[in-house]
Amino acid sequence: MRVLGIDPGSQTTGWGVVEGDGRKYSLVDYGSIKASSTLKFATRLLKMCTGIEEVIAKHEPAVCALEDAFLATNVKVSMKLGQVRGVVLLVAERAALDIHEYSPRLIKQTVVGYGNAEKHQVQEMVRLLLSLKTVPAPHDAADALAVAICHFHHAQFAQRIANVS
Repeated sequence: MRVLGIDPGSQTTGWGVVEGDGRKYSLVDYGSIKASSTLKFATRLLKMCTGIEEVIAKHEPAVCALEDAFLATNVKVSMKLGQVRGVVLLVAERAALDIHEYSPRLIKQTVVGYGNAEKHQVQEMVRLLLSLKTVPAPHDAADALAVAICHFHHAQFAQRIANVS
């Protein structure tokens, strides 16, 4: 199974593709889509849309796992993040990907073992879990890889439950 992890952001959206069989997984590719804050917001959304479409076309994932919305202290930031998430969900649905959403706390808990882990802790665990020589950068891409890893752990558990039923 090939999973596309997404860390949505209005200026930088991280993405990471991880492949695995449920027990083991490995890195395929990762990166980020950047849109300058000087661009109109609608233009930034289009840039994110086009970028995610290109990643899907290039890597052909079966699953899209993305970070669920969280309540930011600034309502405007939360709304913009929600709009970026909407674009990602639309692109993934159009590509007929199986879509799963995970809270930031669950992602950190799954990858690091602690729901309040800091960015550098997530990056280091992603490096270790994927046997990388260096920490993935930018941190948005590392977060996206963490989302994909989180999906592998939870999808495997859900599959085991389904097999028992």
